[in-house]
Amino acid sequence: MIINAQQTSGPQTYVDRVLEQWGTDEDAEALVQGDRRLTRAQARRQLFRLGHALRRQGLAPGDGVGLFLANRVDSVLVQLAVHLIGCRVVFLPPEPGPGELAALVEQSRARAVVTDPLFADRAADAADRSVHAPVLLSLGTCEQRCTDLLAVAAECPAERPEGVPAPGPDDAVTVLYTGGTLGRPKLAAHSHRLYDALVDLADGREGTSPAVFPTANPGTDRVLASTLLTHGSGHLTSVQALVTGAALVVLPEFEADAALTVLREERITATMFVPPMLYALLDHPECVSGALPALRRIVVGGAASSPSRLQQAVEVFGPVLSQGYGQSEALGIAAFGADDLASQGARRPELWRSCGRAISDTEIEIRGEDSADALPARQVGEVCVRGETVMLGYYEDPERTAQALHEGWLRTGDLGYLDADGYLFLVDRAKDIIVTGSTSDNVYSRVLEDFLLTLPGVRNAAALGVPDEEFGEAVQIFLATAEGADVDPDTVGAAVTAELGELYTPRKTVLLDRLPTTKVGKVDKKALRAAWTDTALASR
Repeated sequence: MIINAQQTSGPQTYVDRVLEQWGTDEDAEALVQGDRRLTRAQARRQLFRLGHALRRQGLAPGDGVGLFLANRVDSVLVQLAVHLIGCRVVFLPPEPGPGELAALVEQSRARAVVTDPLFADRAADAADRSVHAPVLLSLGTCEQRCTDLLAVAAECPAERPEGVPAPGPDDAVTVLYTGGTLGRPKLAAHSHRLYDALVDLADGREGTSPAVFPTANPGTDRVLASTLLTHGSGHLTSVQALVTGAALVVLPEFEADAALTVLREERITATMFVPPMLYALLDHPECVSGALPALRRIVVGGAASSPSRLQQAVEVFGPVLSQGYGQSEALGIAAFGADDLASQGARRPELWRSCGRAISDTEIEIRGEDSADALPARQVGEVCVRGETVMLGYYEDPERTAQALHEGWLRTGDLGYLDADGYLFLVDRAKDIIVTGSTSDNVYSRVLEDFLLTLPGVRNAAALGVPDEEFGEAVQIFLATAEGADVDPDTVGAAVTAELGELYTPRKTVLLDRLPTTKVGKVDKKALRAAWTDTALASR
């Protein structure tokens, strides 16, 4: 039976839905990470203990709790526990530098920071720099001045904490660091409406579209969380799995061999990958047709995907591939279900470049610069979106909120177009356009990267605009090549010119064994740009 299953006041939350699932078939697995395997009953009791342990640190409803965590079962439970006691989750992913991390802790007004022992030194440094002096907690013992939250939880009752008010309609319950490879990060604040939408999808309520993130069949499905739990993709994958009653298997760190082993041995039925993860899996010699018979859904999102690689994935895994498009500011925007992608893509090959149509209760418009008017079909402009998954705003940042949101519409910063049937096609990030040529024309890096990935021997690709005295910017490409592949830069340049025109011709082509990636798994263009800058300066 569920202990104190319902909130003491207010409507049901997504955490209540998770507890409902964990209150039935209590011996079924709920959370798995290697040898750590928790049944539903064990997970529920540990969740309640963690809620009490957080309260013992003086935390009250509405307080912010920074989560600086690695992928592990305890990370899933502590995130749920923060929401269980009515506090605000503030995700602190590993990639920010010391100064930026401290600024994120300070701006989020976190009253406590829960850190993985692996990150304890950085967490302590950030806490020391904060005027608000947050309490520092750790998931286990560490050398820093951290209170071991797990040790405190072991002494707490396994009963649900009482007296938790329901969140208000405009209360920020989750704050996400805006991932990506360009620009200064911001904190996107979301209300409970985001989670209400996920529960609606789980219920299959009338008017909802198929879930873009892995769905589950209660008691049978097993979902792999392979992206960071402290980023939007990993967070939504885990929440979607838990509210539908699936067992959630946590992959501590992505590596193709380890991922393939877990997918096979844990009989994973659904997962989500960012494109470089999918590509690495496809390049593994043991990743062949029939190798993963239990797998029924792979969602690809978080960055632009290569159409040729998507088709390769369908050839290997079958028609199980879905695409999702979102960002920290709007965690669900458009989706392309597996059946739809396979059938429509066969009839209309151009749809492999699409990220689908607007999810339910979401509107998409393409707008011109400084315009509130929608552009006609197939005309490129900024993607604007309105719906339940759109953020409340940037936390403690009214100026940038006003720049991004107007009358409920979010300007995503992505450029794209809608076709006559409402399929969305992205062409670039607004800040990732290369402006070059004698007439300062736009080179869309995604268009170029998609083409490069069709060339023999190319495993991954990135395009950058680098300073050029004549044209302002010139195109430079970085290619990760397959082992033993003979990729000739001149041949690549000629192929680009023949397919896309002289404007897209790279000034320089750099061949690498692999491209650097962020902790989210996206190609790290900041690292590539820094490496190019260092090389350029050294050659002077």
